[in-house]
Amino acid sequence: MKLPEAFVRRMDEYFLEHPELDSEGFYRSFDGALHYGIRINRLKVKPSEYSSVLSQLPGDSSSVPWCTEGFYVSETPSGKDPYYHAGVYYIQEPSAMLPAEVLAAVPGEKILDLCAAPGGKATRIGADLNGEGLLIANEISEERSRALLRNIELFGIGNAVITNEKPERLAERFPSYFDRILIDAPCSGEGMFRRDKNAVRSWERFGPASCEVMQREILASAHRMLVPGGHIVYSTCTFGTSENEGMIDWFLENYPEYDVVPHPEMKGVSFSGGKYFSGSMRIWPQLSRGDGHFCVHLKKRESAGRFVLATVADKKRKVDTSKLYSVRTAAEALHSFYEGILTAEGYSSYKAKINSRFLLNGDKIHLLPVDISLFDGLKVVKMGAFPGEVVKTQKGFIFNPSHAQALMLSSEEVRPECILTLRRDEDRLTRYLRGETILLREDEIASLSPNSYILVTVDGYSVGWGKSGGGSIKNLYPKAWRLQ
Repeated sequence: MKLPEAFVRRMDEYFLEHPELDSEGFYRSFDGALHYGIRINRLKVKPSEYSSVLSQLPGDSSSVPWCTEGFYVSETPSGKDPYYHAGVYYIQEPSAMLPAEVLAAVPGEKILDLCAAPGGKATRIGADLNGEGLLIANEISEERSRALLRNIELFGIGNAVITNEKPERLAERFPSYFDRILIDAPCSGEGMFRRDKNAVRSWERFGPASCEVMQREILASAHRMLVPGGHIVYSTCTFGTSENEGMIDWFLENYPEYDVVPHPEMKGVSFSGGKYFSGSMRIWPQLSRGDGHFCVHLKKRESAGRFVLATVADKKRKVDTSKLYSVRTAAEALHSFYEGILTAEGYSSYKAKINSRFLLNGDKIHLLPVDISLFDGLKVVKMGAFPGEVVKTQKGFIFNPSHAQALMLSSEEVRPECILTLRRDEDRLTRYLRGETILLREDEIASLSPNSYILVTVDGYSVGWGKSGGGSIKNLYPKAWRLQ
């Protein structure tokens, strides 16, 4: 492919300073084969089940060396694959799996993914947290935040809040708050040249300099939001030092309370040093099976000072007294639903979440792991888990579960009489994903609970709701997600 002349000149200068790198192989890589990958969802799939999942996908697979649940695939799975609709895996370029692996979120921590859409790194962080702690996934673009929402819900992540804000606005609200912050920074996208022709045109029009100002502002905001002893992982998908090592060199000069965290050698990952600093990581397309990527791990020293939220007058949250039902009524409806559809052990887990996280917003129920007042005045796209909504009927108040709730459930949590298991290659599953009514076999009619919500699964992985009755399952799969 034809590369921008200014890009080639700059890279030629870089390779003169780094003769150990294969410059000819670098330029050849832009005409080479693309590499595709998937990352399996550990919230739904046990490591012992990885091989079973991979055997169902087309083509061959092999491990991505820098990601514990990442795999190269010779054929990219289709968005029509039932496993995709069940959130069993995420389709992700292999190099992009590195930053969240380096971040290494720990259950119970408060994590910020500052530039989160479309959700590849946020879903990995959510899996690492395993339902404990808090993930705030922020995306400044309202349009891109919708893709982020879908992927968070597909993965069944219930402790995530999605915000649609500028980093400086978040820094005002969350001083010295987060244990770890991931910054997959907006960049000139040189690593995407061979995958996206628009990336070349954008580079020729704007160049790296337009991104550097944003990168500095984002890093400065992240510094304000990180607790002493906390971690920042900064990454880009570009090659230029001004957006990578040079940017971190600027950051360390302005914020000397940080150190670069060294990492052990990983196959396919190059560690750089030289005139900037040692410890940054690069994935070169001529040396690895992946697009160009840069990553560095920073740690704020324990002795660093804390930022404090400016004192504001306490405001009592207004209570809507016009509601037709109380918070207690809504909570009771949710308890009743869970108790009727979950096993005793499953209900015990959700009962604890209701008691500690319950939030009623209009007729919609959320389970939020932190105080809602933290988000006053912010643009919020998703507020923790969304089990569903309460509806008033002639028979009283009932609870209607959301599609997101179905994707959060595992088949082990649900009573056997409330589960319909379909095979991945079954025609009825395809019809379900198209929104059609599903006819039941005689044995299924006998075993399924009548006139009840039924969790539809593909090979045991939850994919959505249906409602039993009259020898069939009424389809409740969301219209916006249905196969065409």
